[in-house]
Amino acid sequence: MTQKLAFVHTVTSLAGLFNDLCKEILPGVEVFHIADEMLLKVVLAQGGLSPFIFQRVADHVVAAERAGATAVQCTCSSISPCVDASRPLVGIPVMKIDEPMVNKALNTGARIGIAATAPTTLKPTTELVHVRAAALGKTVQVESILCEGAYSALFSGDTQKHDQIVAQVLRDLMKRNDVIILAQASMARVAQTIPAEQQIIPIISSPRLAIEHLKTILLPA
Repeated sequence: MTQKLAFVHTVTSLAGLFNDLCKEILPGVEVFHIADEMLLKVVLAQGGLSPFIFQRVADHVVAAERAGATAVQCTCSSISPCVDASRPLVGIPVMKIDEPMVNKALNTGARIGIAATAPTTLKPTTELVHVRAAALGKTVQVESILCEGAYSALFSGDTQKHDQIVAQVLRDLMKRNDVIILAQASMARVAQTIPAEQQIIPIISSPRLAIEHLKTILLPA
């Protein structure tokens, strides 16, 4: 039986990135996308999650299962807490985008820097680091920084300004930490622009790690 993977996005442009990763890492898996930009806009406007957001994410997850999905991958950390609420409603795996990334960071070092462009993403990612650290019995020092102005620049079409802000935050975090977590998939492209010799610590992003984790679920050896 063909495996079918459904993505739930809050940023439509991420579909292409995950299509490419799936072609490379999940050959033969059928992919489809549910893009709902209203989710992130409402979360930002409200300053956090609300019952409406939990219900809407759950509706997407249930719809994906009914459409034949054998797994669902949510790609936005801002809605990651909604994954926990939606899991009991379906009989298929529903994955958070940031869990594999956080696990890798905890295995890399004790001083963890977190960079985000949206405030609604910074909090759940930081909380997940502490939750996973406690579960693993690890003591960590977490430095979370919001890339002020980057999010608005990106959505106004000024990608150059977005990239400059994010790159500077990453350079600052590298001075004080063992590893850096990128709280949003859209930031991975910026990290790739920093020359390898200048990346004095690992900079970890979620997309590839999430798909590699899905491989263990959908295409076990």
